[in-house]
Amino acid sequence: MKIKILGLVIICFLIISCQQQEGKTPAQRPNVLFILVDDLGLNDLGFTGSEIYETPNIDKLASQGMSFTQGYAASRVCSPSRASIFTGKFTARHGITDWIGAKSGTQWRSKNRHDRLLPAKYINKIQDDDYILPEVMRASGYKTFFAGKWHLGPEGSYPEDHGFEKNVGGWESGAPKGGYFSPWINPNLENEQEGENLSMRLARET
Repeated sequence: MKIKILGLVIICFLIISCQQQEGKTPAQRPNVLFILVDDLGLNDLGFTGSEIYETPNIDKLASQGMSFTQGYAASRVCSPSRASIFTGKFTARHGITDWIGAKSGTQWRSKNRHDRLLPAKYINKIQDDDYILPEVMRASGYKTFFAGKWHLGPEGSYPEDHGFEKNVGGWESGAPKGGYFSPWINPNLENEQEGENLSMRLARET
């Protein structure tokens, strides 16, 4: 089955170069499209060798852009990895060491876990004094846009509070409340067409 638009676009932001100087030719800056997908394996895309999934549009983006093959996942779960990408810090530095909402300390036992080593307490949001990637891009004259999964803090620490000029769908939840088809429960994503697929909607908004 061909996946014309990657099915699980969890976090996606588009940064468009807009800097212009009066009387001068605008600087030739590249547009930046960054797509982060939860639980995506190294070989789950066509251009990385998948023999199961066909991803022609993603393959085309890769062929016309840059492909980085020496990446390092800062964590095995979502929130810490995303925070590390945005802040440029290791998990121990930014303090988000587990997915936000996970049990820690003795609360871990409530999940019938019997590990001797208990998970440490963690910070549940990107800190206000963290100067993160979209803020850097905006300061350099880029327009910034976010769509999809945020899961990096409660209200007051949403994408628009950390450098994104427009936010579609990003809030504190780590999963789409209401499901992957409209109507969904999301304060930052209006319901338009009943039964609309979430991934298709986010791609269209982007």
